[in-house]
Amino acid sequence: MTSLSKNARIAGLLYLTLLGAPLRLIYIPNRLFVTGNPSATASNIAAHEMLFRWGIVADLFTGVMALFLMLALYRLLKGVNEGLAVVMVILGSLMSTPIYFFNTLNDAAALLFARGSDFLSVFDKPQRDALVVLFLRLHGQGVLANQIFWGLWLLPFGLLVYRSRFLPRILGIWLTVNCFAYLALSFTGLLFLRYEARVWNIVFPFMFGELAIMLWLLIMGAKPGPWMVAAPSSAAG
Repeated sequence: MTSLSKNARIAGLLYLTLLGAPLRLIYIPNRLFVTGNPSATASNIAAHEMLFRWGIVADLFTGVMALFLMLALYRLLKGVNEGLAVVMVILGSLMSTPIYFFNTLNDAAALLFARGSDFLSVFDKPQRDALVVLFLRLHGQGVLANQIFWGLWLLPFGLLVYRSRFLPRILGIWLTVNCFAYLALSFTGLLFLRYEARVWNIVFPFMFGELAIMLWLLIMGAKPGPWMVAAPSSAAG
C-alpha cells in the first residue's frame, strides 16, 4: 500500500466516525420530540435522559473528529493546492467545530428544564416545558447556521478532489453539488421556513456526495486510475 493510499484510507476512517452525527440530528428528534406538544416533549426527554445525553456526546464527538478529519484531508490534498486545502480546514473545522460545542449548551439547558431541578421551582410546569422547546429550537437554529459551513467546506474539498488526479473527478463534482444542497437547506430554513420540507425533498438525492467520497477513501484509497485526465503532452515531453 502506497503512502498516498494509506493517507486516503486514514481520512476515510476518520470520515466514518462522523456517522454518529445523525443520532442527534435525526434519531433523537424523531424519537423524543412531539410537534406542538411541549409537555410531551419535555416528558420524553426526562424519561429518556440517557439517550438525550448521548445526543449531546454525539455532537461533541463529531466536533472533535471534524478537526482530525480536516487534518487528514489536508495531509492528503495539500500537494494539489495548499491554499485551497487551508480554506477547506478553516471552513470544515475551525468554523464548524465551535458551533457544535456552543450548541450543546442549548441541549444542556433543555435537559435541565425537562428534569425540573429544585432550583427551577420558581417556574411552573408549563413554563418549564415551554423553555425546553425554546432551547431545542435554539439548537435547531444553531444547526441551520452550521449547515452553512457543512456546505462551504465541500467547495474547496470538491475542487481539490477534482484536480487531484488520484481520485475520481465525478466525486469532486458531486461534492460541489452537495455544497450547494447544504446551502439551499440552510438559507431556506433561516429565511423561508415554510418551504424547508419541499427544498429538502429536492436536494436530498444530491447530498450523498460525502458518503460516496467517504466510502471511496475507505475502500479504494487513492491512486491514479482511468478517471485521471491525461497530462498535457508538453508535460509528457
